[in-house]
Amino acid sequence: MASDAELIGCSLAGDREAFVGVIVRHEAAIGAYLVRRVGREAAEDMLSEVWLAAFTSRNSYDRSFPDARPWLFGVARNMLRRHWRSVPPEDSRSDVAELGAAWDPWTVVENGLDTHAMLRSALMRLRPSEREVLFLVAWEDLSVVDAARVLGIPSGSAYRHLHQARLELRSSPGMEELMSGLDLIKESK
Repeated sequence: MASDAELIGCSLAGDREAFVGVIVRHEAAIGAYLVRRVGREAAEDMLSEVWLAAFTSRNSYDRSFPDARPWLFGVARNMLRRHWRSVPPEDSRSDVAELGAAWDPWTVVENGLDTHAMLRSALMRLRPSEREVLFLVAWEDLSVVDAARVLGIPSGSAYRHLHQARLELRSSPGMEELMSGLDLIKESK
């Protein structure tokens, strides 16, 4: 099976179907990333813009990286930035203002805790750079190095942002108990 870099190279050489292979591989991940940040309706509109922008700028892709997923997240992130700049302030909402209704992995909900509000509050206390690295690693399942590629920062900075985010989450009221069994705030060894 050809790598993403090979498919992009074939696309640049004139193979009209090669880039479709990249889209097929990563459409679900990029679509989910957009949905978590702007909601389903806006994400559906934005996804086609992401593919068009990626196709148009595919000659800038560094083909020394076989996996294009971090690059595609970067393209999607740029689309999100344009989107958020175009939204009037009164209509904007934080990227963590609404966690998915189906996303509720904690058994403590049964004890009456408002975990969504607690998590939302803890996440909002993070610096945007810390929150974005955390989301890319935890939600998008990227490595810290790939998250750094998406954000265009050195990998050491991404590791530092993730470490700071984990420390902040641990110190947030009620979060340690809430997150005790999850990998979200555990330090990787």
